Amino acid sequence: MRRPLRNSKKIKPSHIIIHALLICLSIICIVPFYIMIIYGTHTNADIASKFIFLPGHALIENYQSMNENINIWRGFLNSLIISTCSTALTLYFGALNAYGFAKYKFKGNKVLFWFVLATMMVPQQLGLVGTFRIMYILNLLDTYAALILPAAANAFAVFFVKQFIDGTIPDEIMESARVDGAGEFKTFNRIVLPMLLPALAALGIFAFIGSWNNFIGPLVLLFSNSKYPLPLLVQLLQGYYGTNYGVQYLGVALSVLPIIIVFALFSKRIIGSVAIGAVKG
Repeated sequence: MRRPLRNSKKIKPSHIIIHALLICLSIICIVPFYIMIIYGTHTNADIASKFIFLPGHALIENYQSMNENINIWRGFLNSLIISTCSTALTLYFGALNAYGFAKYKFKGNKVLFWFVLATMMVPQQLGLVGTFRIMYILNLLDTYAALILPAAANAFAVFFVKQFIDGTIPDEIMESARVDGAGEFKTFNRIVLPMLLPALAALGIFAFIGSWNNFIGPLVLLFSNSKYPLPLLVQLLQGYYGTNYGVQYLGVALSVLPIIIVFALFSKRIIGSVAIGAVKG
């Protein structure tokens, strides 16, 4: 008896070309980060004299030199506090506002929602003047609160979560909760908020990375070096070590590594968030 022929999938030349281009693009994206980390392990003389692709032996020396003037771990803690608290406010109040726009049909709902979306077109830097003035009136300048509190008003978070609510959460759930005697905040906190976890997880990654990389906000609202987050401390490295590139590369690498780790661990969630935000009812 003849054995049945196995269906073999032929690899198309176009697929090979696409994969080759993707591999080249990945290498182009990875190499700058790799070189940045590698240069942090070399002396300034090595960096200035030749191209380096292998790790060096000056990591401890560069780290000790950096710690003489910059408390990089204090900046790491400052960034962690600001980013974590800002992300928490963005997620909760963004979800709360999105829930209101999605499930409460009040007069002017659409107009107000479009106004919120219009604020996304305004560069963040233009709002710093108003933010500075408000924080001055509230006596919150040079505090963590000056950077954390504005995170509660995030137009993108409102838009992102509203799209998810419109596509996945029916009105019957809220009506059942009201029949059972649950108040509006209890309905949101106990029923709606847990159902939003897939969208909030994706949004939280974007919010955390954006807050971690924020430079212009802390530069305007903070005055004490002890409260500076990592982006500002890395900028200070150029003032203290203007010609010591090994120390500067090490400082940049330390500030970027947490973001690389977050992206590596949650890359599937980041990619999946595009589909989540596109859900329609």
